[in-house]
Amino acid sequence: MLIGDVARQSGVSARMLRYYDALGLVRPTCRTVGGYREYSAEDVRRIFHVESLRSLGLSLKQVARALDDPDFAPSTLVGELIRWAEDRLAREQELLERLRAIDASAPTGWQGVLRIVELMQGLDSTSAARRQQAVLTRPEGVPASGELLAGAALAESDPHVAGALRWALARSGSEGVATLAEGVRSEDAEVRLRAVLAIAEIPDAPGATEVLADALDDPDATVRGQAALALGSRGVAAAVPTLVGMVVEGVNDVDAAEVLGTLSRDPACADEILTALVDGLAAATGDAAARIRLAQALVELSGTTGQEVLRRLSHDDDRAVALVAWAFVEVLEDRSAGGGDS
Repeated sequence: MLIGDVARQSGVSARMLRYYDALGLVRPTCRTVGGYREYSAEDVRRIFHVESLRSLGLSLKQVARALDDPDFAPSTLVGELIRWAEDRLAREQELLERLRAIDASAPTGWQGVLRIVELMQGLDSTSAARRQQAVLTRPEGVPASGELLAGAALAESDPHVAGALRWALARSGSEGVATLAEGVRSEDAEVRLRAVLAIAEIPDAPGATEVLADALDDPDATVRGQAALALGSRGVAAAVPTLVGMVVEGVNDVDAAEVLGTLSRDPACADEILTALVDGLAAATGDAAARIRLAQALVELSGTTGQEVLRRLSHDDDRAVALVAWAFVEVLEDRSAGGGDS
C-alpha cells in the first residue's frame, strides 16, 4: 500500500508518515521499483498503535519505547500519565477558579481585571508580609470577590495575614459567607476554626448565625468555643451551655464570662444562665479553680442576679473558694450602692 493510500485510510498525513519513517518509528516494509514507500498490513497496524498511544498523551519517544523495548512496563508509564494528567487538571482547575473570582468581582474594565489579578498574585506569594500588603493596600472602590478573600482566609496560617483577610471580608459584605460555610464543614479543624473566626466578624451576613449555630456541635473544642463567643455576642441563647463549659474548663473563660454577662441583660436568658452556672458549681465539687471561675462569671451577670449564689458560696467548705466568693459579694454590694452595672 503506497503512502497516499495509507494516509487516506489511517487519517495520518503523508508528511507525518514520512516523519515517522525518518524517526524509525514506522518504517515501510519495502519500496517499489520506483523507490516509493510501500506499507504492509503490519506496518498499518503499527501506525494505528502509534496513534492510539499518542492519544493518551505519550511523546513519540515514549511511543517508540512502548512498542520496541521488551523490558517496557506499561503500568509504570500509565502511572506517569495519570500523575501528569492530575497535575494538568489541577492547573486548569486553579485557572478556572481564578477566572471565576475575577468574574465574581464584576470588573467594569481592564483596569479592574488587572487589579484583581494583582491581588490574586499577592495572595499567592510565599511571603506573609506580601500577602498582608496585598490585602491592606487594595484601593478604595476596587471590588474584590468575597469568594476569593474567603478562600484565602480558609487557607491562611499566618495570624497577621488572617486578621487582614477577616477585616477585608467584613468590609466586602456577605458575598464570601457561602465559601466560609463550606469551610465550617471541612475535615480539617484548623480550616473550620478559620471559617468560624471569619464569619464572626461579618455580623449582618444572611445565614451567618445559622452557620455558627451548626459549629456549636463541632468535635473540636476550640471551634465550638469561638462559635459560642460569636453567637453569645449576637444574643443567641443556644451558646449558653458551651460558654459555661468554657468557664468550667478554663478555656477563654474570661471572654466567656463577659459574653454570659452580656446575654444576662436579656431577662429571657438571665434565668437560664444562672441555672447553668449553679449546676456547674454543683458538678465542680472538689475543683476549687473551676468554682472560682464560675464565681467570677456570676459577678459578670447583670445587676445582682448572682449575688445570692455568691453569698452561699462564701460559706463553702473550700476556704479559697469561700474567700473569693465573699470578696465578690462585696464587689456586688458596692456596685449596687453606687447604682452601677458592669
